[in-house]
Amino acid sequence: MSFVERHGMWSGEQQEAAGRLRKIVEEKNLEVIRLSFPDQHGILRGKTLVASEAIASLESGCSITTTMLAKDTSHKTVFPVFTAGGGFGMKEMEGAADVLMVADPTTFRVLPWAPTTGWLLCDLYFNDGRPVPFATRHLYRKVIDQLGQRGYDFVAGLEVEFHLFKLDEAHMAPEHAGQPGTPPSVSLLSHGYQYLTEQRYDQMEPALEIIRRDVLALDLPLRSIEVEFGPSQCEFTFQPTKGLLPADNMVLFRSAVKQIARRHGYHATFMCRPKLPNVFASGWHLHQSLVSRASGENSFMPGDKGEVLSPFGRAYLAGLLEHARASTVFTTPTINGYKRYRSYSLAPDRAIWGRDNRGVMIRVLGGPGDAATRLENRIGEPAANPYLYMASQILSGLDGVDRKLDPGPSADTPYETKAALLPKSLREAVFALQDDPFFRGALGAEFVDYYVHIKNAEIERFQAEVSDWEHREYFEMF
Repeated sequence: MSFVERHGMWSGEQQEAAGRLRKIVEEKNLEVIRLSFPDQHGILRGKTLVASEAIASLESGCSITTTMLAKDTSHKTVFPVFTAGGGFGMKEMEGAADVLMVADPTTFRVLPWAPTTGWLLCDLYFNDGRPVPFATRHLYRKVIDQLGQRGYDFVAGLEVEFHLFKLDEAHMAPEHAGQPGTPPSVSLLSHGYQYLTEQRYDQMEPALEIIRRDVLALDLPLRSIEVEFGPSQCEFTFQPTKGLLPADNMVLFRSAVKQIARRHGYHATFMCRPKLPNVFASGWHLHQSLVSRASGENSFMPGDKGEVLSPFGRAYLAGLLEHARASTVFTTPTINGYKRYRSYSLAPDRAIWGRDNRGVMIRVLGGPGDAATRLENRIGEPAANPYLYMASQILSGLDGVDRKLDPGPSADTPYETKAALLPKSLREAVFALQDDPFFRGALGAEFVDYYVHIKNAEIERFQAEVSDWEHREYFEMF
C-alpha cells in the first residue's frame, strides 16, 4: 500500500487527476516534472525529477530537507537545526532531517516556456503521515475547511501590480554572489505616469504579450493586463476563484512571470518599492466574498436597498478592521512593503472602510441584487505569501461575525478619519501580532512563534546594516 493510500491523502478528484496526469506525461513525451511546494514566504521550492521517477513518486512522496522551512528571505537558515528539536521544539525537525513532498495531482501543468517540462504543487508531510505544521498551504487548507464546515466557500479575485524591466546586467561574476547577491541592473520599458494610456501600454506590449500568452497557457484565469501609473509598472487582474485555487494561482503566477521574463531578457519584480529613481510602490488588492454552499448566494449581498452590505458582510468587514494591525505581518511581510503606507496616496494608512473610495483600506463594491458584491482589501503587497494573506482575512472576518462587530460608518475622508493606524514598519507589525492574542489562538502559538522568529531574523539583519541615509546624515556632521 502506498504512502498516499495508507494515510488517505487523496480525494476521488485527486485520484482521477493522477490518472489524467499519467496519460498526459506519456502523450506529450514529457521528460522532467518539477515538484514544488510554497515555502513560508510563498516562494516555490522543490526538485526536478525525470518523468518516470516523478510518476513513481506520486503516491510515495519525494523527500526534501526540513531546512527549507528554516530560512528567511536571504535564504539563510535562521533556526539552530542541529540542536535538540532543531529550534522548532520538534524531534522531526532536528538535524536537517527529511519530510515528504506529496503532489496534489489537480495542480498539474505543462510549462509552456520550458520544453517537455511538467509541474506539480505539493504538500509537506512527516513520515508518519502528519501534515508539517509550518507548511502554509496546509494551514490555509485547514482554514477553508473550517469555513466549509460553517457552510461557506471563500471567493477571491486578484489584482496584482508589479514592475517589468529590461535586464541590462545580471551581475553573474563570482564576487556578485552572496546571501543575498547583487541585484541586476535594469532599464525601463516605459517612463510611466500616463496611467492607462494606450501609448504606454503599446510601449510595454511586446514584453507583456510574452507573459500574457504563457499565463493563459497555464490555464490561469487572467482577466486584464493594464499599465499602472509608475514607470515600467503593470497590473494583471484575475477572475474570482474559490478555496485553495486563488492562492495556488498566485504562487504559480509570480513564479511564472519571473521565469518567463528572465528567459526573454527582462526582469520582473514583485518587490513593493524598488530603490530606483522615480519608481512607484506596487500593491496587491484582494477582492473577497463568501458564498453560501447551501444556496449558492453571495453572503455579502444586501437585501435592503439602503444598505451596501448584508449584516453578515458588515460583521465580516468589521473583523477585518479589528485585526488589521495584527494581520499586516501576513499581508505585508517585508521590510520594504511598509514604504507603501502613505497618506494621501492610493494606499491605505489606517484601518477604515469606504464605499468605492480608493484611499481606504477596504473598499466596498456592489450592493442590493449584485451577486458580485465584495470587499476589496487594498492593504497587501505583491510579495505576500497568499496562503497567509487569505487565511488571515477569513479568520479575521469570521471573528467579526462571531462577535457581531460593527464596522462603523463609511470613511469619506480616508486620511483624516480617526482610526487605528497601520504599522509603519515590519517591527511594529510583529509587535502588533504579538499584542493581539487572536491569531495565536486561530493559527496556533507554534506557528505564530515560528513565523515571528523568521521575521525577527530579517529585521535584525536589516538593523545591523549601515544605510546610505545614516552615512550621509552623520559621517561629516559628527
